[in-house]
Amino acid sequence: MDTLEDVAETAMRKGQKYLRPTARLLLLSTFVEDGIRMFNQWGEQTAYIRHTWKVGSIVAAFFVLFNLLFQLIPAAAILVARDEKQKTIVKVGIGCLLAVMLVQTLAYSVLWNYQFFARNFAVGGSLMLLFAEVSEDPKKSFAGMLHTGGNKTGDILQFSGRMLLVVMFLTLVQFDSYVRIFFELIGLGLVTLVAVGFKTKASAMLLTILLLVSNMVLNDFWMEYSNSAKFDFKKYDFFQTMSVIGGLLMVVALGPGGMSYEGAKKDY
Repeated sequence: MDTLEDVAETAMRKGQKYLRPTARLLLLSTFVEDGIRMFNQWGEQTAYIRHTWKVGSIVAAFFVLFNLLFQLIPAAAILVARDEKQKTIVKVGIGCLLAVMLVQTLAYSVLWNYQFFARNFAVGGSLMLLFAEVSEDPKKSFAGMLHTGGNKTGDILQFSGRMLLVVMFLTLVQFDSYVRIFFELIGLGLVTLVAVGFKTKASAMLLTILLLVSNMVLNDFWMEYSNSAKFDFKKYDFFQTMSVIGGLLMVVALGPGGMSYEGAKKDY
């Protein structure tokens, strides 16, 4: 693990230019996919809202349009934001995505489904990590060495984000095949290390690789018929997992933060 931690540090320094943009892209992939789905399934989505909430066509169309625009536009704005002056844009974009999550939680009755609610809640954790990134003090970062403590707000956001990534991972655990059991038992150990902040970057990097491989093997939605239930289920799982991977890459980029085993040990 010590060797892997050194590898993670080296990879972070050499790939700093690409690490954070990649983490952002993967973090936001579930919002982009959902926004595109709103467009492709406009009729089904509006029909669902009309039937469930007993509202007219205009209200249903407005709801779907809100979900479409308030996911795709903020996600695009966050992805293209680069310099310090654009941090406000990123924060506003995160606020828009959180608003969509809240509206969807109520509109689709996610509150009454544990798995969907937990996943929705955990995606919020990924957004916390993104907010922690733009809240980072640039004066305390240099030569690729990132600030991992001393910013109380950032530390709280990183800790909360790490905990919610654990929640997200637990919702992916199914133990429905020997292959999944193998991947998921190893993953549970690694995600525990990420949660407590011990060998954080190495654990997050290993878990990223593990999830990427298992996601490609187990959630190969492109191999299913596009109008089948299996296609929808695998596609949903695929992009939810990619969001977790993005959060883990953000953990690699930001470090464990002050509220972690490593942060406490450093202070001691």
